Amino acid sequence: MNDQQVPTLALTLGDVAGIGPEITARTLLQHDELRAVCRPVVIGDAEALRKAAGIVGADPAAVHVIGSPRDATNDPRTIEVVQDGPPLGHVPYGELSPEAGDGAARFVMTACAFARDGLVNGIVTAPLNKAAMHAGGHNWPGHTELLAHEFGVANFSLVLSAGELYFFHLTTHVSLRDAIDGLTPERTDNVLRLVGSFARALGRPQEAIGVAGLNPHAGENRLFGDEDADILAPSVERARAAGINAAGPLPADALIPAAVHGKWKFVVVCYHDQGHAPFKAVYGDDGVNITVGLPVVRVSVDHGTAFDIAGQGIAREASLVLATHRAAELAPGWGQVWETARASEAS
Repeated sequence: MNDQQVPTLALTLGDVAGIGPEITARTLLQHDELRAVCRPVVIGDAEALRKAAGIVGADPAAVHVIGSPRDATNDPRTIEVVQDGPPLGHVPYGELSPEAGDGAARFVMTACAFARDGLVNGIVTAPLNKAAMHAGGHNWPGHTELLAHEFGVANFSLVLSAGELYFFHLTTHVSLRDAIDGLTPERTDNVLRLVGSFARALGRPQEAIGVAGLNPHAGENRLFGDEDADILAPSVERARAAGINAAGPLPADALIPAAVHGKWKFVVVCYHDQGHAPFKAVYGDDGVNITVGLPVVRVSVDHGTAFDIAGQGIAREASLVLATHRAAELAPGWGQVWETARASEAS
């Protein structure tokens, strides 16, 4: 694949008070193999990148400002960045900053605008800090919801992925009480259709989809709650009637270990920590976060801003490298994922 054929990816810098700038610098200056599979363009702040480049032992002069993704040369000796907003190099590391939070949200919005205009084929996101983003005036629960808003989609899911294993989430960045309230028949039906469309787009229409129960033992015949019997089980039956190979609800403490050992490739979990806690415990830097339901692929690291180590030059870039590889891999065929998801929702 030559340089004209590889997808152009917008890498959003994340919160500049965190580790986003330094892992971005390491990724783009120390992993030349990425240039063979994608054309990376940073959306962010040149000053913050130059400061981070120096911290990780690279030449700050490697950071070049360009006006548009179409101007990218894909030179592995450079980091090409579209400057978005005022300089942020003065923002201190490890401190919550409204300026940094505003910037992190704007970088994502600009990347989405480039995607809508056909200038980039995918988005890769470094971590943002939700409290800083809110302090900066952008009141979104997280990246996923901001991206969904920018693309105007209502049916989407945060998906944790490692290899061929995918964890879809029915609810994400809400309290546990709100997660239970958000576990509605409509939401469950929508996500199961989304999983089914994703499986079909990947050429695996009959792949089994395991649905985790909300309550211990998936409710144990209503001994531990009614949600599994009243909401999840009927949704699974409706999905099966529509040709989606769903099963459950199944006890999460049995389903998730079985998935880790290869029995299941597609898993639906009910709330954030039901999926994130075991996934991160097992996969760590080997996992990424994909948003399914958007018109372009978006892949993110599966970790946060790490304010406690920001600016020390010790943050590992492995998850960002993997996210970039995954976005480059998925971008060429993402149109089929999007069209299949749209057709599923319309049916």
